[in-house]
Amino acid sequence: MKRNFLLFCFLHVCCLLHAQPKRFSFMQPKMGSPFNLIFYSDDSVKAATLADRSFHLVDSLNLIFSDYIPASELNRLSASAGKDSFVWVSPLLYDMIVTSKQAWEKSEGAFDITIGPLSRLWRQARKENRFPSEKEIRTAREATGFDKILIDTSTHSIQLMQQGMQLDPGGIGKGFVAQQVVDFLRSNGIHSMLAGAAGDIVCGEPPPAKNGWSIGVNMPEHAHDLMNNSIELSNKAVSTSGDVYQYIEHKEKKYSHIIDPRTGYGVTFRRNVTIIAKDGATADWLATACSILTVRKAKKLVKQYHAELLITQLKKKKIRVQTTAGMKAWWKKNKIE
Repeated sequence: MKRNFLLFCFLHVCCLLHAQPKRFSFMQPKMGSPFNLIFYSDDSVKAATLADRSFHLVDSLNLIFSDYIPASELNRLSASAGKDSFVWVSPLLYDMIVTSKQAWEKSEGAFDITIGPLSRLWRQARKENRFPSEKEIRTAREATGFDKILIDTSTHSIQLMQQGMQLDPGGIGKGFVAQQVVDFLRSNGIHSMLAGAAGDIVCGEPPPAKNGWSIGVNMPEHAHDLMNNSIELSNKAVSTSGDVYQYIEHKEKKYSHIIDPRTGYGVTFRRNVTIIAKDGATADWLATACSILTVRKAKKLVKQYHAELLITQLKKKKIRVQTTAGMKAWWKKNKIE
């Protein structure tokens, strides 16, 4: 009897060891940058299948939200600008536009997805290594402004009233997509996961035997140098925005790819902004808005969303760090996933 009991215990322990989830990591280029998936599963075949389905989901969402793909749903909506008619949009695009309207209102216009004419102007200027003229910026600004969008809540239809309007979801789209991927994995029995689209990361439950996912934050003006501490998260989203990769210099000033919709010019703050929020879309647009707003207004804004803010700014070759009070609870010794 004792022998049978010991055999049972041995087999039980072996089964438990065999059932321990393994870490799986996948990466594919999506939406103009690497899209990373990390999750834990006890089935390698299931893991590969879910990763493949996740990347297909990203592709399908990109066909909705991209302002680079001519036939995307978003670009088809932009093509209707100036016509006296509403256009029915899919539930996901509708949700993104409604969320963007609230973001525009709460940020006092610092976040605005109608910035398309300006962002395309600046993209072309960076490509040609030239600085846009005042006339070009003024003309582009005339076709922007969320107040020129009508939303029919009963039919989920949108009207772009101003001719030449172009929507640009660059400040919200990647966070939105990363959140959709995490929600998809969760609905398929994966709970410990991370989805990252460039600087927009959404986390589920932490890895086994850990308190959270460790995520590094870049120093301002440096593509590879990280801050001394990392952020440890679970069931949250984090987004970092800065000018380290895309900017244009003019008269000894660096103009970021992050455009202030209220002026038409790229911001000249030499800062990185990191946001921790409840979901990917919120973290994404808050990081964009807080890159434009003053520090005081940025802190006031994130407080409304129970989010946390970290600003690292380069001033006279020295790093200045400013945070909301709650951000300190997320700091841990640097150990990146």
